[in-house]
Amino acid sequence: MPNVELASSLREAADDQASIHIEAETIRELLRKLVERYPRMQAKIDEGVAVSINGDIFRDNHTQKIPAGAEVFLLPRIPGG
Repeated sequence: MPNVELASSLREAADDQASIHIEAETIRELLRKLVERYPRMQAKIDEGVAVSINGDIFRDNHTQKIPAGAEVFLLPRIPGG
């Protein structure tokens, strides 16, 4: 899997990294491994994040598979409707 690009508001919780290489098959595994490596990321995930895979945004489907070579972005959730 390629690097996971982090939105600027999430970078502080990941030691100011803009992108992180994490091998993961699903969004759930990606988030778990991210918190293992950067424990402060848990608070950001608890506030709500969305994962963009190849331009499609997934907010709640953490079982979504991440294809090899996918473009992945982690974004804070924007409240409202």
